[in-house]
Amino acid sequence: MDKLTRYRQLVQEILYAHSEQKPAYGNIEVETIFDTEHDHYQIVHVGWEGQNWVHSCIIHIDIKNGKIWLQWNAIEDDIAANLVAAGVPKEDIVLGFQSPFMRQFTDYAVS
Repeated sequence: MDKLTRYRQLVQEILYAHSEQKPAYGNIEVETIFDTEHDHYQIVHVGWEGQNWVHSCIIHIDIKNGKIWLQWNAIEDDIAANLVAAGVPKEDIVLGFQSPFMRQFTDYAVS
């Protein structure tokens, strides 16, 4: 299996696992959004909590130039560490939610 196919599969497996965790409050649906043509992957919460509309991206991951970009992670689980545990080298993981300047101080790729 080539690297891109493997990364797509890993990202989808991780997001599917997290999509099973339903919010304990409100009438909220958990949606997985996979754009496999452009390599954009998300988990979104959509619904109502009382009188308040909820529409929130929980996790956003892209694959760009052979690297996995963690664009947003609003859960406690360390997705980057999960990817490393699954065999993804740290130099293939970018913490996109960190500023380009700050990325140099992480154990992961700068871009």
